[in-house]
Amino acid sequence: MRRPPAVSGQFYQGTASKLTQQVKQYINISAVKEHAIGILSPHAGLIYSGSVAGEVFSAIEFPKTFVLIGPNHTGIGAKVSMMASGEWEIPTGVFSIDEKLSRRIAANTPIISEDAQAHTFEHSLEVQLPFIAYFSTEPKIVPIAVMSASLEECRLLGEGIAKSIKEVNYAAVIVASSDMSHYVPDDVARQKDKKAIEMIKSLNPEGLYTVVSRERISMCGYLPATVMLFAAKALGAIEARLVKYSTSGEVSGDYDQVVGYAGMIVK
Repeated sequence: MRRPPAVSGQFYQGTASKLTQQVKQYINISAVKEHAIGILSPHAGLIYSGSVAGEVFSAIEFPKTFVLIGPNHTGIGAKVSMMASGEWEIPTGVFSIDEKLSRRIAANTPIISEDAQAHTFEHSLEVQLPFIAYFSTEPKIVPIAVMSASLEECRLLGEGIAKSIKEVNYAAVIVASSDMSHYVPDDVARQKDKKAIEMIKSLNPEGLYTVVSRERISMCGYLPATVMLFAAKALGAIEARLVKYSTSGEVSGDYDQVVGYAGMIVK
């Protein structure tokens, strides 16, 4: 089964040549490549969040597989849905799903449902692929969409993914796809988002889950980020850093209603 692009021509340019040119403007060719266990990357239209995503993908060594974890915006499918086989297509490449790793994740993580339908119209993972394709179309992917999960379920999911990566015994980077605060004034977004970013920097998944709820931070992918942190810690992560933060106001000029974007590396 091949999943065609759902937001090509909307969130990013719809032809291979135009998309390559669009992504190229966000790539930092002088970035030093570092080993990453996990990353946080935004998923808005590239015109808004591409500069943040580009900085993150420019700064990591590419693995054999990317485990892509994003929020389920559409409400279609199970609570936690993994597309376990097939391919994903965008204008600049076709990515095969890593069935060896997806089988291990399914076996180690009963909370996951094998469900391709949840991914049909969901943009949060698709928008990562143009950046991956810019550097290489060789990496495989494992796409996971999270609609809802308790803190304990995030832990079980993260530790199940980590165990599976250890069992296949090759490099994988876990991508948590998330935008930060939504539709608040720029100063409010920066103040609230800093609290969430500090929890990620301190490798504190429980703290992230709690502070987002307590402070009512409208971070759409806080569950994927929590899962990524649990997995990264189980895989031996010892530090995290903020690569870049921006808001949509820097592009639109509207600082009254912004969306925040953070790019982070966990290693």
